[in-house]
This record gives sequence, structure tokens and C-alpha cells, in this order.
Amino acid sequence: MENQEISLIDDLKLQNDYKIVAQERGKIVYAHTIYYEFDDIEYENVITEDDTPVDNIFSEKQLRLSIDSLQNAVIDWTDRDFMACTNVAIYNEGEKTPIVPDMFLAMDVKQPNTWFEKKDKCYFVKLMQKVPDLVLEIVSNKIGEEEGTKKAKYASMGVKYYIVQDPYLYLSDEALKLYVLNEDGQYERSTEEYFYMPEVNLGMQLWKGLFEGAEAQWKRWCNKEGTLLLTGKERSDKEFERAESESKRAESESKRAEEESKKAETERLAKVKAELRAEESEKQTQALLKEMEEMKQQLKALGLKIPE
Repeated sequence: MENQEISLIDDLKLQNDYKIVAQERGKIVYAHTIYYEFDDIEYENVITEDDTPVDNIFSEKQLRLSIDSLQNAVIDWTDRDFMACTNVAIYNEGEKTPIVPDMFLAMDVKQPNTWFEKKDKCYFVKLMQKVPDLVLEIVSNKIGEEEGTKKAKYASMGVKYYIVQDPYLYLSDEALKLYVLNEDGQYERSTEEYFYMPEVNLGMQLWKGLFEGAEAQWKRWCNKEGTLLLTGKERSDKEFERAESESKRAESESKRAEEESKKAETERLAKVKAELRAEESEKQTQALLKEMEEMKQQLKALGLKIPE
């Protein structure tokens, strides 16, 4: 047998790792996959917070209301993991500059195990493996670009729902707008009742009422039917009212039972007295009859005729 030259691949037994793609004139061409390792984000060099304050008191309260009802009414709207944050930077993949929405909601992501590592201080899309599902911006002036560059940015990121709340009507005569990302990657105005968003199982509406002692028109989360998600205080107040009502009901039942017991006892005593009176009257009647019979016998003994 003619000696055949053994290739290095054969010699190292790497045939299974390399695929022959061409063989001609004693030459063999192999193909194989080349793996590249990319450096992770240098988290320590990333600005995760710059201490920029919230614009105004209403915005601060509105954001707290938005988070409060999601956290305290969680059993009413989802059983999925989620992150709901306000004024936290979002770093999209490949971006060195973050965008900081007033509030965002990301479904099916785990909360960080620690809040002190640099990588856990803001939302890194690469680390979370998805962009947030929902972003809320509250208009506090006419230069915030909520309907301009910010809207375009969130669309390019792939954020499904974009909410613009305009409490002072700086941008239009509508205080609340919902945009939904379409298949072409563009935002369209929602026409759903209560602005229902099926991917996150939330709706929203404007609600006039008291929150933390302040009367205003607030944005509130709701379900598909329009029922509001309650804040922690509302749930506590509702539970207190329920307990108070239950206590009053129990007290009323106890009082009614006590009154019925007194009435029954009064009726029993009256019956006993009536029976005693009847018994006494019967005794007196029998005694009188006995006395009359004795008198008859005495008269007969005297020879007197007693009429019957």
C-alpha cells in the first residue's frame, strides 16, 4: 500500500471538529467555527447616577403613585417577575450614553441580588437581555422632547409601550397619550379602552382624587375593565374599613342576640309567673271548695237541710 501523508488534523484526531469543504489535487480545505470573546461592559467606568433631581413636586408624587400601586397591588395584575423603576438610567447595547425615563417597567426580569455593585445600579439591556416593556415620561416643560427625540429613541430601542403624561398641557390638549410600537418599529396612538396593554396586563386612565393629601388629576393603573389598582394606603384603608364593618356587624349581632336572649328570658319569667298565679288560684279554689264541703257536713250534722 502506498504511504499516505497523515495531516495534522488527523494526527491530532480533530476530524470531528473540522468539516471538509473542498478536496482537490491532494489538497484538503477544512472549515471550522471561530469563537470570539467580547469584553463585558466596564461597569466601574459607567455613570449610573448623576444626582439630577426630579423636575417638580407633582412629577415626584405621580411617579411614586405609579410605583406604589404596581408593588402593592401585584396580586391583582401579575404573577410574573418585573422591575418598575423611576429616574433610573437605561443603557442600551452598544450605547455609551444612557437614556433616563421618568419611569419604566420591565417584565420577566429578576431584581438584582445586591444594590451595591456598579452593574446593579441601573438597567443594562445587555445584562437583562431585554429592553423595558413600558416607558413613562411626564412633561414638565416645553423642551423635554417627549414627543420628539425621546419618542424616536424609545422606538429605536424597541420599547413596546410609550406613555406621555402632559399634566400642564404644554404639548397638546391631551393630558395622557399611549403609543404602541407596530411591526415597522414605529409608534402608533392607542385606541384601546382604558389604554389596555395586553403584554403587561395593565391599563391606565386619568383619575381625579386625593393622593398623599394632594387633590389632582393623576395617572392611575387599572385592569382591562377599568378597575383601579389600589395603592398601599388604599388597600390598608379598605382592609381597615372591612375590619371596622365586620366589627360593627359582629357587635350588632351580639347586641341583637343579647336582646333576643333578654326577651326570651322575660317571656319565660312571665310564663312562670302566670303558671304560679294559675297554680295559686287553683289551690285557693280547692281550699274554698274544701271549706264549703266541711260547712255542709257541719250543717247536716245539725239536722239542717242543705239545698243542693
